[in-house]
Amino acid sequence: MQASVSSSRPVSSLPATARRLGLPLLLLGAALALPGSPALAAQPALLPTVESVDLGRYAGTWYEIALLPNRFQKQCVADTQARYRLDGERVEVINRCRTAKGEIDDVKGHAKVVAGSANAKLRVTFFWPFYGDYWVLDLDRDYRQVLIGEPGRKFAWVLSREPSMSEEQLQRLLDKAGSLGFDKAAFQRTPQSRPLTER
Repeated sequence: MQASVSSSRPVSSLPATARRLGLPLLLLGAALALPGSPALAAQPALLPTVESVDLGRYAGTWYEIALLPNRFQKQCVADTQARYRLDGERVEVINRCRTAKGEIDDVKGHAKVVAGSANAKLRVTFFWPFYGDYWVLDLDRDYRQVLIGEPGRKFAWVLSREPSMSEEQLQRLLDKAGSLGFDKAAFQRTPQSRPLTER
Protein backbone atom coordinates (compact mmCIF):
# COMPACT_ATOMS: atom_id res chain seq x y z
CA MET A 1 0.00 0.00 0.00
CA GLN A 2 1.26 3.46 -0.85
CA ALA A 3 1.60 6.02 1.91
CA SER A 4 -1.20 8.58 1.92
CA VAL A 5 0.98 11.54 1.06
CA SER A 6 1.50 13.77 -1.93
CA SER A 7 4.25 16.05 -3.15
CA SER A 8 2.21 19.27 -3.43
CA ARG A 9 2.79 22.13 -0.99
CA PRO A 10 0.40 24.48 0.88
CA VAL A 11 -0.49 27.82 -0.71
CA SER A 12 -1.56 30.16 2.11
CA SER A 13 0.73 32.66 3.81
CA LEU A 14 1.43 34.83 6.88
CA PRO A 15 3.25 38.12 7.33
CA ALA A 16 7.00 37.75 6.76
CA THR A 17 7.93 37.92 10.45
CA ALA A 18 5.48 35.17 11.36
CA ARG A 19 5.56 32.85 8.34
CA ARG A 20 9.24 32.04 8.97
CA LEU A 21 8.28 29.92 11.96
CA GLY A 22 9.25 26.81 10.04
CA LEU A 23 8.76 23.25 11.32
CA PRO A 24 6.81 22.39 14.39
CA LEU A 25 5.12 25.50 15.21
CA LEU A 26 1.97 26.17 15.39
CA LEU A 27 -0.90 28.37 16.43
CA LEU A 28 -0.08 32.07 16.70
CA GLY A 29 -3.17 32.80 18.77
CA ALA A 30 -5.97 31.18 20.71
CA ALA A 31 -9.67 31.49 19.87
CA LEU A 32 -11.89 32.86 22.63
CA ALA A 33 -15.41 31.54 23.00
CA LEU A 34 -18.30 32.39 25.29
CA PRO A 35 -19.85 29.60 27.43
CA GLY A 36 -22.34 27.56 25.45
CA SER A 37 -20.94 28.63 22.08
CA PRO A 38 -20.40 26.13 19.21
CA ALA A 39 -16.64 26.53 19.60
CA LEU A 40 -16.78 25.11 23.13
CA ALA A 41 -19.20 22.37 22.13
CA ALA A 42 -16.85 21.23 19.35
CA GLN A 43 -13.70 20.87 21.45
CA PRO A 44 -11.56 17.94 20.22
CA ALA A 45 -11.18 14.72 22.15
CA LEU A 46 -8.20 14.29 24.43
CA LEU A 47 -4.98 13.54 22.59
CA PRO A 48 -2.74 10.92 24.24
CA THR A 49 1.03 11.34 24.16
CA VAL A 50 3.91 8.98 24.86
CA GLU A 51 4.52 8.34 28.56
CA SER A 52 7.77 10.28 28.76
CA VAL A 53 10.61 11.76 26.69
CA ASP A 54 14.30 11.87 27.55
CA LEU A 55 15.17 15.32 26.22
CA GLY A 56 18.88 14.51 26.25
CA ARG A 57 18.29 11.64 23.83
CA TYR A 58 15.76 13.66 21.83
CA ALA A 59 18.22 16.49 21.24
CA GLY A 60 19.99 16.70 17.90
CA THR A 61 18.87 16.90 14.28
CA TRP A 62 15.56 15.58 12.92
CA TYR A 63 14.49 15.55 9.27
CA GLU A 64 10.91 16.25 8.23
CA ILE A 65 9.53 13.29 6.28
CA ALA A 66 5.85 14.30 6.07
CA LEU A 67 3.50 16.91 7.49
CA LEU A 68 -0.01 18.21 7.49
CA PRO A 69 0.16 21.32 5.26
CA ASN A 70 0.29 24.61 7.10
CA ARG A 71 0.52 28.27 6.24
CA PHE A 72 3.72 29.02 8.15
CA GLN A 73 5.93 26.65 6.14
CA LYS A 74 4.86 27.99 2.76
CA GLN A 75 8.40 29.11 1.95
CA CYS A 76 9.81 25.61 2.53
CA VAL A 77 9.85 23.38 -0.55
CA ALA A 78 12.47 20.80 0.47
CA ASP A 79 15.07 19.65 2.99
CA THR A 80 13.21 20.80 6.08
CA GLN A 81 14.89 19.91 9.35
CA ALA A 82 14.87 20.84 13.03
CA ARG A 83 17.68 20.83 15.54
CA TYR A 84 17.11 20.73 19.29
CA ARG A 85 19.65 21.51 22.00
CA LEU A 86 19.22 21.59 25.77
CA ASP A 87 19.65 25.11 27.11
CA GLY A 88 19.18 25.05 30.87
CA GLU A 89 15.50 24.51 31.57
CA ARG A 90 14.60 25.24 27.97
CA VAL A 91 15.20 23.58 24.62
CA GLU A 92 16.75 25.64 21.85
CA VAL A 93 15.04 25.03 18.50
CA ILE A 94 16.49 25.84 15.08
CA ASN A 95 14.36 25.09 12.03
CA ARG A 96 15.85 25.21 8.53
CA CYS A 97 14.61 24.49 5.02
CA ARG A 98 15.31 25.13 1.36
CA THR A 99 13.15 27.66 -0.50
CA ALA A 100 12.02 27.58 -4.14
CA LYS A 101 14.96 29.90 -4.98
CA GLY A 102 17.39 27.41 -3.49
CA GLU A 103 18.11 29.64 -0.51
CA ILE A 104 18.28 28.41 3.09
CA ASP A 105 15.57 29.77 5.36
CA ASP A 106 16.04 29.37 9.10
CA VAL A 107 14.53 30.55 12.35
CA LYS A 108 15.51 30.12 15.98
CA GLY A 109 13.21 29.67 18.93
CA HIS A 110 12.87 27.78 22.16
CA ALA A 111 10.59 25.30 23.88
CA LYS A 112 9.57 24.81 27.47
CA VAL A 113 8.18 21.64 29.03
CA VAL A 114 4.55 21.55 30.15
CA ALA A 115 4.53 20.75 33.86
CA GLY A 116 3.44 17.21 34.68
CA SER A 117 3.88 15.91 31.12
CA ALA A 118 7.17 14.02 31.69
CA ASN A 119 8.58 16.05 28.75
CA ALA A 120 6.01 14.66 26.29
CA LYS A 121 4.32 18.05 25.91
CA LEU A 122 6.17 21.24 25.10
CA ARG A 123 5.26 24.81 24.29
CA VAL A 124 7.35 26.29 21.48
CA THR A 125 7.82 29.87 20.39
CA PHE A 126 9.63 31.42 17.44
CA PHE A 127 7.77 34.71 17.68
CA TRP A 128 7.36 35.75 21.32
CA PRO A 129 4.88 36.00 23.01
CA PHE A 130 3.06 33.48 20.82
CA TYR A 131 3.45 29.82 21.75
CA GLY A 132 2.20 26.63 20.14
CA ASP A 133 1.77 23.07 21.30
CA TYR A 134 4.41 20.44 20.45
CA TRP A 135 3.21 17.05 21.68
CA VAL A 136 5.14 13.81 21.19
CA LEU A 137 2.54 11.27 20.05
CA ASP A 138 4.74 8.36 18.99
CA LEU A 139 8.46 7.79 19.54
CA ASP A 140 10.40 4.60 18.92
CA ARG A 141 12.62 3.24 21.67
CA ASP A 142 15.79 4.18 19.80
CA TYR A 143 14.69 7.80 19.29
CA ARG A 144 14.95 7.47 15.50
CA GLN A 145 11.39 8.29 14.38
CA VAL A 146 8.72 10.48 15.91
CA LEU A 147 5.17 11.69 15.33
CA ILE A 148 4.46 15.23 16.56
CA GLY A 149 1.06 16.88 16.76
CA GLU A 150 -1.17 19.25 18.69
CA PRO A 151 -4.56 18.74 20.35
CA GLY A 152 -6.54 20.57 17.67
CA ARG A 153 -5.38 17.97 15.09
CA LYS A 154 -4.62 20.74 12.56
CA PHE A 155 -0.84 20.34 12.57
CA ALA A 156 1.35 17.25 12.63
CA TRP A 157 4.79 16.14 11.51
CA VAL A 158 6.62 12.87 10.92
CA LEU A 159 10.32 13.30 11.68
CA SER A 160 13.31 11.00 11.35
CA ARG A 161 16.96 11.01 12.32
CA GLU A 162 17.72 10.14 8.70
CA PRO A 163 16.65 12.08 5.57
CA SER A 164 14.58 9.08 4.41
CA MET A 165 12.15 6.58 5.88
CA SER A 166 10.80 3.31 4.53
CA GLU A 167 7.22 3.29 3.28
CA GLU A 168 6.38 0.70 5.94
CA GLN A 169 7.68 2.90 8.73
CA LEU A 170 5.97 5.98 7.33
CA GLN A 171 2.70 4.15 6.93
CA ARG A 172 2.83 2.98 10.55
CA LEU A 173 3.14 6.57 11.78
CA LEU A 174 0.43 7.79 9.40
CA ASP A 175 -1.84 5.02 10.66
CA LYS A 176 -1.10 6.13 14.22
CA ALA A 177 -1.95 9.72 13.30
CA GLY A 178 -5.21 8.55 11.72
CA SER A 179 -6.12 6.56 14.82
CA LEU A 180 -5.60 9.70 16.92
CA GLY A 181 -8.02 11.74 14.81
CA PHE A 182 -5.68 13.44 12.33
CA ASP A 183 -6.53 13.50 8.62
CA LYS A 184 -4.19 10.76 7.41
CA ALA A 185 -4.95 11.39 3.75
CA ALA A 186 -3.93 15.06 4.04
CA PHE A 187 -0.30 14.39 4.99
CA GLN A 188 2.24 15.54 2.40
CA ARG A 189 5.70 14.17 1.81
CA THR A 190 8.67 16.50 2.33
CA PRO A 191 11.44 16.11 -0.29
CA GLN A 192 14.87 15.56 1.21
CA SER A 193 16.89 15.82 -1.99
CA ARG A 194 19.90 17.73 -0.63
CA PRO A 195 19.86 17.51 3.17
CA LEU A 196 21.29 20.62 4.78
CA THR A 197 24.66 20.27 6.45
CA GLU A 198 25.20 21.00 10.12
CA ARG A 199 26.54 24.43 11.03
